[in-house]
Amino acid sequence: MPIAMTHDILRAAGQRLESAWWGRPGGPALVLLHEGLGSVGLWRGFPAALAEATGRPVFAWSRAGYGRSEPIVPPRPLSYMHEEAGRRVGPVLDAAGIGDCVLVGHSDGASIAVLYAGLRRDARVRGLALLAPHFFVEDVCIEGIAAARERYLHGDLRARLARHHDDVDAAFWGWNGAWLDPAFRAWDISDAAAGITVPTLVVQGLADPYGTAEQVRVATRVIPAPVETLLLPGIGHSPHLEAPEATLAAVARFAGGVLGADQAL
Repeated sequence: MPIAMTHDILRAAGQRLESAWWGRPGGPALVLLHEGLGSVGLWRGFPAALAEATGRPVFAWSRAGYGRSEPIVPPRPLSYMHEEAGRRVGPVLDAAGIGDCVLVGHSDGASIAVLYAGLRRDARVRGLALLAPHFFVEDVCIEGIAAARERYLHGDLRARLARHHDDVDAAFWGWNGAWLDPAFRAWDISDAAAGITVPTLVVQGLADPYGTAEQVRVATRVIPAPVETLLLPGIGHSPHLEAPEATLAAVARFAGGVLGADQAL
């Protein structure tokens, strides 16, 4: 029987946030941090599959301005990922009753996980699984985000995202506007990554329109803790959706090594 999702509204850091559990809360968990256009729903079948593969509960939330969480008023500050890591991740973990955990982040969510683990060093965080993370801004990323802007204005991207966000324009322009601001080219979190003290897994598609294998090389060079890598030829920016079997196996094996034997859900 598929593992069911329990959907709720969480109150943390003064915000109303859409949240969900897959599996019964309690004990070590996997915590999902979504991408720059993501939400609870846009993880699709990955959380349930991850809960089943690991025997651990999986928790996710939609950051303010995304999904069914409370709205924001764009523009987002260029420091929005630092602010999320510094002011909101910890209170969300507190409100959800999270103990020992692995942070599983995708894209912006992976960068937020890096910032939280590297700067906050929360003892609950036992490991990081980073899917298509950004450590610095590459030309290919800016080109991909500019192309997304065109698809949003003139293609079907807005309609597809509108099914998942209460305020799709705020969700899109808050992300897109920050990344395309010329001042954002200086964004770099290598210094924060150098503060990571827990094992880390990096999964990168080699056909990712938003980043290259250089992101992985930065991770292996600057993170002092053990770093495992999985490079996926022909896979784009969402390895958990485009190569679900390989990504799921890697994250489940990594989480098992960090959190120990699984438990009954």
